[in-house]
Amino acid sequence: MQEAKHKNRALITWFAIFFVGIFVVVGYTVSTRNGFVSAKTNVDKSLADIGVQLQRRSDLIPSLVNTVKGYAKHEESVFSAVTAARERMMGAKTPEEMSAADGELTRSLGRLFAVAENYPELKANESFLSLQDEIAGTENRIAVSRREFNEQATRFNTMVNLFPKNLLAKMFGFKEIALFNADENAKTVPVVNFD
Repeated sequence: MQEAKHKNRALITWFAIFFVGIFVVVGYTVSTRNGFVSAKTNVDKSLADIGVQLQRRSDLIPSLVNTVKGYAKHEESVFSAVTAARERMMGAKTPEEMSAADGELTRSLGRLFAVAENYPELKANESFLSLQDEIAGTENRIAVSRREFNEQATRFNTMVNLFPKNLLAKMFGFKEIALFNADENAKTVPVVNFD
């Protein structure tokens, strides 16, 4: 009788250990998946913030081009390049596409501002000066948004690669996210100060 009680206690203990173990594994899995979802949501929000700032800059470009056109009518290739780069930026969806389009747009804006440098009366135009300030401020906001995105993506990528979370990341289909890298030729913002 005593031996039966001992066996029952041992069996109950093993069942309890088994169920506690299952509970811990399920709890860890759910918690980790929720952590991935939360981190991915932060990455997506940061990418959307970059998009908002890029859209803001894109919205300023037609006014800037028209203002410069009023003074430099014969620079059509520069205006076309800016317009084409703006269109590519508007169509970019992924961080890689956005990065490439941003580099192209930054280069073409640099050319546009170089053209403006040749027209002293344009540099004194109030609309041009206002647009110049707005674009400079937007470039700063874009840089801040890129940095925030890269920080969020790095956190997420770290979670995806750390053991044992990497096993769960594969199981749930979470993959590394590419960082937003500036084009090699566009490491500096367009020169918009004509002082």
